[in-house]
Amino acid sequence: MNEKHIEDIITALYDLVQDARSMPLASDKCILERDKVLDMLDEIIAQMPAELKQSRTIVESRAEIIAQAKREAENIIRKAQEEAEHMVSKEVIYEEAKHRCAEEIASAKAQIANLRKVSNEYMDDALRRTEEAIAQGLSEVQETRAKFNALVAAQAQRDNDAE
Repeated sequence: MNEKHIEDIITALYDLVQDARSMPLASDKCILERDKVLDMLDEIIAQMPAELKQSRTIVESRAEIIAQAKREAENIIRKAQEEAEHMVSKEVIYEEAKHRCAEEIASAKAQIANLRKVSNEYMDDALRRTEEAIAQGLSEVQETRAKFNALVAAQAQRDNDAE
């Protein structure tokens, strides 16, 4: 198979089971090409680490965004403090600089809080989507495995009955 996303492979696996021929006298059982199903499951397993790596990359980028926001805030604060120190010569100018510094600090803190909130929401959404995809894949694999095991057991029973 060529490179596909896990969702595409799971959809193909679902279609394979859906379109499989029914067993005679057993409409809830079907015949599947074992190698084809196993190849699809192997491909899903091979791609799962990529999905997890993508989640880790998202977490790292979130941390970088927060670190950058903190650096920017510190630079803004440092610049505001330096500017305030240069204006100390007159009391009115000093008070104005102090006020501007406080505004800059408040603005920087608000930016940090907003960036943190946005990045946390983004991270939570990305992790939720990844968790749902993995859970859906696992559920479908478990369901397919259970059907496969039931098919094997039924075939074994028929073979025993035939003897």
